[in-house]
Amino acid sequence: MLYNRLLNIRLKKRIMWGLHCVLGIWVLGMIPVLPLTGQEGSPGMAWLISIRGDIEPSMTAFVRREARKALAGGAAFIVFEIDTFGGRVDSALQITSFIISIKNMAPQHPRTIAWVHNSEESMGVSWSAGALIAFACDAIYMAGGTSMGAAAPVTMGADGSTTATGEKTVAAVRSQMAALAERNGHPTGLALAMVDYDVELWDVLVDGTSRVMALAELEGLEKAAAQSGAPQVERRELISPKGKLLSLTAGEAYRYGLATGLADDRKAILEALGASGEFTESTPSVADGIIAVLSSGPVQALLIILGLVMLFLEINTPGFGIPGTVAVICFLVVFGSGALLGRVGSLELILFLGGIGLLAVELFVIPGFGVMGIAGIILIGLSLVLSMQDFVVPQFDWEWKLLGRNVQVVCIGILVAITGIAVIALLGPRIRLFDRLTLKTKITGTAGGPDPDYTPEGDYAGLVGKTGTATSTLRPAGKALIEGQLYSVEADNLFIEPGRSVQVIRVWGNRILVRSV
Repeated sequence: MLYNRLLNIRLKKRIMWGLHCVLGIWVLGMIPVLPLTGQEGSPGMAWLISIRGDIEPSMTAFVRREARKALAGGAAFIVFEIDTFGGRVDSALQITSFIISIKNMAPQHPRTIAWVHNSEESMGVSWSAGALIAFACDAIYMAGGTSMGAAAPVTMGADGSTTATGEKTVAAVRSQMAALAERNGHPTGLALAMVDYDVELWDVLVDGTSRVMALAELEGLEKAAAQSGAPQVERRELISPKGKLLSLTAGEAYRYGLATGLADDRKAILEALGASGEFTESTPSVADGIIAVLSSGPVQALLIILGLVMLFLEINTPGFGIPGTVAVICFLVVFGSGALLGRVGSLELILFLGGIGLLAVELFVIPGFGVMGIAGIILIGLSLVLSMQDFVVPQFDWEWKLLGRNVQVVCIGILVAITGIAVIALLGPRIRLFDRLTLKTKITGTAGGPDPDYTPEGDYAGLVGKTGTATSTLRPAGKALIEGQLYSVEADNLFIEPGRSVQVIRVWGNRILVRSV
């Protein structure tokens, strides 16, 4: 009795420790980054938010959180320091939509500024998704030696190679880039040429004014000029030929009217903006890095594998112990990281709990493994897939690709977990690691006292030595068909699968003990 109490106390401590770890990660993600410089609420205050590295869901959550802090602090300028080769299309579109909505989120209507910075620690580029984010801002500043462009969506292969995506995805990104350019007064032709290989872009002089035009617009203007004599159109320079994506240096971006100005350091951009004081800076914290790792595809797959295997071990061991604690922690991390990124709601949790419930019914109520078990696995898999994305039904080509990637991660996790479960079920009793999970002590007595030497008695005494077939899983109790009669039996050692031959080896009153043969 004392041992059982001590064991329960130890298990409770382990469960609480695991829950505290997950809670600690969540709290770290909620801790705001302390401003390094500057005074909140000062007139003309500028707030700097760094967007560096791959554009991932964790970056989306970081930008939203820090921008809201800047708005609450009364920032007049929110400067996004961009230094990235690109990233996920969905994350970039979420960031651009949020940046567009910033003006309506605070009474001071702060200006949003994209700054492509160049330093010893940076790469000095704003490509792909970075260019999309820059076009969402009211103004763009670039440092010398930086570049921007090459925003066509691509698919990354297993070997690291990139291939162009379908026309549907290109069209969606192209229209978004053009809409952002029109909204913020950036040259639309430059936006189109950065996304679409089919756009041919020219620098044109129209009535003495320099303009950037796509070939289709230029030919229409030239045709109108030839018929009426006005306006005067002169082709000056081919900026981007057909079949290539446009990328601009800082000088070219300023010359063609994309960059509002050039700023090599923070002092220069503060002077250009007319901001007071110094920047209040927000950079990704350690907690943001942890969440980024936990929400990555490989880590999510490992957590799914470990969680399912531990769940199987917990179901097949009495009480609640270490396997159950590990399973709870794994699934808390999977859904908790998704919740912090805004991808998990009540639907995912309901599907997951419903899947667990169906599996429990299949294992403990309905013999064998059939529709309920398969439906439970499908619901669990669906909940895990939805926890990795912020949409339910895909609408765009890139959403279908993201859905396929998430389904692949979850399916690999489930298949590997099932394989691991099968190996444990077959070899578990022979592996020393599972000695503490396996009952090896032989029961030689009952609650009423020690069992006397066996003497067949009762109505079932004549069954000793008879053979039959298990009709349900014996874990250890179940059903068996013996000489055409269905009996409630108990397995003597390991669990026995349905359809296996069994032999009656002992009878105590109405208890029938069988062994697999």
